[in-house]
Amino acid sequence: MKALLLLVAGLVGLIETLAPRQIVSLWTRLMYRDAADAEPRGWLPVAARIEGAILVCVALVGLFRLATVDDDPEADGSLVDATS
Repeated sequence: MKALLLLVAGLVGLIETLAPRQIVSLWTRLMYRDAADAEPRGWLPVAARIEGAILVCVALVGLFRLATVDDDPEADGSLVDATS
């Protein structure tokens, strides 16, 4: 489940990184009653692109950590030493 959430966050971040103006336009239309009067500032697409890149990086790091923890059975301490 956690991997699925990280994958979705990564995909949203990728879309936001590649098309920040369309995402800002979409959120503006969804959040304001009269979106025609709302004009985003010039720096907002840049901030959306940075946010998307951060989401992609966080998702990739999280997926990598999940993949490496699943491969290493001693990482969670679930193995009991047979000599004790």
